[in-house]
This record gives sequence, C-alpha cells and structure tokens, in this order.
Amino acid sequence: MKITGKTAVYGIIGYPVKHSLSPLMQTAAFKELSLDAVYVPFEVKPEELKEAVSGLKALSVKGFNITVPHKERVIEHLDFLSEDAEFLGAVNTVKEEEGKLIGYNTDGEGFIRSLKEEGVEVEGKKVLMFGAGGAAKAVGYALLKAGAKFLNVVNRNFQRAKALGELLGKRGNVLIYPLKENTVEVLLKEADVIVNTTSVGMKEGDPYLFDYSKIPKGITVVDIIYNPPETPLLKAAKEKGCKVINGLGMLVHQGAVAFEIWTGKRAPISKMKKVLKEELYGRST
Repeated sequence: MKITGKTAVYGIIGYPVKHSLSPLMQTAAFKELSLDAVYVPFEVKPEELKEAVSGLKALSVKGFNITVPHKERVIEHLDFLSEDAEFLGAVNTVKEEEGKLIGYNTDGEGFIRSLKEEGVEVEGKKVLMFGAGGAAKAVGYALLKAGAKFLNVVNRNFQRAKALGELLGKRGNVLIYPLKENTVEVLLKEADVIVNTTSVGMKEGDPYLFDYSKIPKGITVVDIIYNPPETPLLKAAKEKGCKVINGLGMLVHQGAVAFEIWTGKRAPISKMKKVLKEELYGRST
C-alpha cells in the first residue's frame, strides 16, 4: 500500500503484543474497503502506559485496541468512557475524537453478535456460564443486556465468582455456585445455553470442567476458545446433537465493532474471518 501524510494510523498496545491477531484482521478490513489506513502493534510495558497513551494522542493516532495487561489501567488516561466500558471497568478499544480519547469495550457486543450470526438468541434463555475472569465479566454482562432470563455462574474460586455475581447482579438475575460435580449436574438440567469463558480446553490434556456426558441433548454450547477450533467440551456437545460455537466469531466481531467505531463503516466480516482462519487453521472455510 501507499503511505502518505493523509494515511490514518491505528494500532494495538499490550505487553506482550507480538502474538496479537488484530493487525492481520484490521489490516485486511482496511484493505477490503480501500481505506487509507494502517494498523500497527505497539509493545508497551506496564510502567510506560501513561507515556504511551500520551504519545499516541500526540501523534494523532486515530484509534487503538488495548490488550493485556492494560485493559483496566488505561482508563485513568482516557477522557471519556462508553456505558459498557464504565460498567465493566475495562477498555479494549479507544477512539480519538477532537483531541479527546474515548474508551469502549467491544468484547460483550462481539460475543452477542457471534451468537446471532449462528442464529442463536439468548433473550428469555437460562444460561450456565463457567468462569469468573475478565472474559466472563464481559460475556455475562452482554448476556444479561441481551435479555437472558437467568445467569448461573460456576467457578472454582468461589470468592472471585461472588465478586462477579455482585457486579452482574446489578444488570439481571445472577446466581453463583462452586465448581462441584453434583451442583453442576443439577444446573445442566435447566440450562438452555452453556458458555465456557475459562481457558480449560485450550491445552491438550486439560482436565474436563465437568462430566461432559451430562450435557443435555440439543442445547447450545459455546466455548470462547478459538484455538483449537473444537475443544473437548464442543466435541462432546456435538456428539449430543447440540449447537456448538467456538470463540472465533467473538474474536472477529469484537474487532469488527472496534473497526466500526473508528471508521463509521460496516466491517467486512467475511474477509476478517477468512484471514484469521487461514492464519489459525491453515484454511479459509
């Protein structure tokens, strides 16, 4: 591409950041829509976050993504926050607008869009969610915002789950449970949707979250892990005739929402997903 003085600059900050797939995805989106823009990864150490954000602003970088470990700490260096970012206390997207930096969190909306893309609606549904970390916070919030009837949260660390429940309880019906086999078995029987927000299943040999033979037939099972594309949880659910969704859609759509915030244009979802599939799995379909 031809870079000139008019080329808009976007990027991502994190530490480390070399593994990020955002440059690949966003560059493909800019190219697909013939936008005069580039997307650059910036590795920023935690102790240099304030200076980095000030520098990006001074250089008129139009927008940037935030990844670990900066999603929470970056807030003190921004001028305004969206409703979602303020509630979650975490930012993954920043837009520069008239000299001000506005923080957004697109993870939750990206998750819901990925379900809708697969024909899954959560309004009025009972959801069983595993995990109580940052991803669980965004996903749980989005599920309640989208109209989930109940959200049952199961986590190994009960105190962490309790803190999450107190926060999400401000948005809807949330109950917290410890990760115990007999408890999970009862919760499974009334679940319409199961969501795994933990890293369990990412590595070969990971222990199962629960007895997967107890997954009800024909429900929806979502695992936000995108690599491998089929975790043991999804494999077991597929064998039960369940609708299964991995985390690739969430990855694509959270990036697409950021793209739309920055450009005001509809993101080329199919192109973004194609390049990620080729990078992750060596295929585009």
